Amino acid sequence: MGRNYAEHAKERQAEVPSVPVFFTKPPTGVIGHEAPVIHHAVTNQLDYEVELAVVIGRRGVNVSRAKAYDFVFGYTILIDVTARDLQKRHMQWFKGKSLDSFCPIGPWIVHRSAVPDPHQLRISLRVNGETRQAGNTADMVFKIPDLIEVLSAGMTLEPGDVLATGTPSGVAAGFDPPKWLHVGDVVEAEIEGIGLLRNRIVAPLS
Repeated sequence: MGRNYAEHAKERQAEVPSVPVFFTKPPTGVIGHEAPVIHHAVTNQLDYEVELAVVIGRRGVNVSRAKAYDFVFGYTILIDVTARDLQKRHMQWFKGKSLDSFCPIGPWIVHRSAVPDPHQLRISLRVNGETRQAGNTADMVFKIPDLIEVLSAGMTLEPGDVLATGTPSGVAAGFDPPKWLHVGDVVEAEIEGIGLLRNRIVAPLS
């Protein structure tokens, strides 16, 4: 999900959307807890976005808002790593968000029964111990049932699909000057009731 927190949309100098904004990340980007994020040579503007991720548990299409949670298996943490310069250069989001290792997920999946309200969770991200993002999932523009209803309209959701629900303000690009990630940085994403996802930025193999 893009721009699903109003303050994040504002820091990116973009309008708050009137309908959900979807983009995709490929399986080749997925890594786990403590796995290295590669600072590929093709970018000089490496950014981070902490997101609550919804893991789909049942196959479904045209899922109604009222039945949306029946299709949720659980929740985890996702860091949407983004090459902002590639995102801008190619005038769309896929390439800049889809390089290898650009989708850390983990450290585990918490079953939906253990999360009474996914829209009342503190969500934060730290870089080398410095808090960069601090928000609450209550601030989502579009809630999880809305996202599932709209996304599944005419498009089948499969078990294991992961829906990242957007990020609060505080991304690197939103600072003046920007606080891009560099080799050696440690990124910690934390969501109340779910856990902490930690990844280190590393140089690409020569």
